[in-house]
Amino acid sequence: MDENAQKTLDRALEQLSEWKASFGEWEQDDSLSVSEKKEQEVFARLVQRLKCNFPFHHPVYAGQMLKPPHPLTWAAYAMAMSINPNNHALDGGPPSSEMEKEVLADLAHFFGYGEEFLGHLTASGTIANLEALWVARESHPDKKIAFSENSHYTHHRMCGVLRVEGIKVPLKDDGSFDLDATDPQEMGTIVVTLGTTGLGEVEPLDQILPWAKKHGIRIHIDAAYGGFFRTLKDSGIIDGTCWKLMEEADSIVVDPHKHGLQPYGCGCVLFKDPTVGKFYKHDSPYTYFTSEDLHLGEISLECSRAGAAAVALWATLQLFPLEEEEGFGPVLKKCLQAAQNMYELISTSEKLKAYKKPELDILGYFPAEAETTSEISEKSKAVFDAGMREQSFYLSLYKIPAGTFTQLHPEYNVDSDQVTILRSVFMKPEQKAFVKELLQRIEKAI
Repeated sequence: MDENAQKTLDRALEQLSEWKASFGEWEQDDSLSVSEKKEQEVFARLVQRLKCNFPFHHPVYAGQMLKPPHPLTWAAYAMAMSINPNNHALDGGPPSSEMEKEVLADLAHFFGYGEEFLGHLTASGTIANLEALWVARESHPDKKIAFSENSHYTHHRMCGVLRVEGIKVPLKDDGSFDLDATDPQEMGTIVVTLGTTGLGEVEPLDQILPWAKKHGIRIHIDAAYGGFFRTLKDSGIIDGTCWKLMEEADSIVVDPHKHGLQPYGCGCVLFKDPTVGKFYKHDSPYTYFTSEDLHLGEISLECSRAGAAAVALWATLQLFPLEEEEGFGPVLKKCLQAAQNMYELISTSEKLKAYKKPELDILGYFPAEAETTSEISEKSKAVFDAGMREQSFYLSLYKIPAGTFTQLHPEYNVDSDQVTILRSVFMKPEQKAFVKELLQRIEKAI
């Protein structure tokens, strides 16, 4: 945390302490006391253990989808956690529940939904997608749920949890869905991913939308990773076609703990039709009594949920509006430019080749000096290991079916079922200025 954020947090905690004291003097029970010596000893060991993490905060880390929360975001989270509100029922956290409703309205408006919608925050995108698919099942109980070959494994897994048949829609060479390979009469919902977690691919919502409407099929958008890139739909830096159509979907999932500057865990699910709330209807003999207003726990499969997550997201959206020229837009633009700059640099490299041009801020690439798919995998793993061993850079690996790989790179001989390539996720705006240095370090390792 930087010095200004630390001062802000200290002042805020002091003001909260004054509020706590306003209810009268009290002392912590002795059973909860810890000696200063033991406290220092435990936290000294804790610091050493936490130092064993990879440097997620630094631009040298371009591996998995791990984006540090903004210092002011986790300051807000820490403030709320000193109270520890629970956003299940209003009496568990009246202010944080109101903040959650406010951020949901902001997100619904951002994605193009009207004033009437239903939604809430969740512990993760996985849980958010589970709820969306659960509503899909309840809406069409005898129908299947479809998703592409590139969709997150969550969808197949959650279909198993829900005891719904999930079907994978094959993709054509251009990335479009092979809708002729499916029977629309069997489908109740189709999932469209705007920002796959593999390579950040934006699936063709513009292709699927008219087809789904023609056949009465619901559309669920999994924008867990890519959702906040909608801020750039009119910027020209990305193709805004699909992003502008998001309001046509029946449900949307986004993960603020990915590109929303939030700490784990903070997911969100939104439904365009608020009447799906009927599927959540339940009774609790002791929970919903402090207010006649809707309690968030009445429209959620989860019960207890951290009110601090809502507080942190509320503070973040006050500090960083969902706009192209202010707030999130400039941050996401630099992340995109980092991937694009790395792609351009690799195009002139003698040691690396890009797998394909990035659509968002994720780039796949591999060592150029190879003749076969197995050799590419071997060399990619060696580069990955070298970075970890020398702590000079941190990448991730990505597996691609060999047939898919050679559609773009037919010059390589196929001698394996899969090809493992290098993968970088440029989630930090600071990486725009760092990719040249990163490339030099990778080439040195090769």
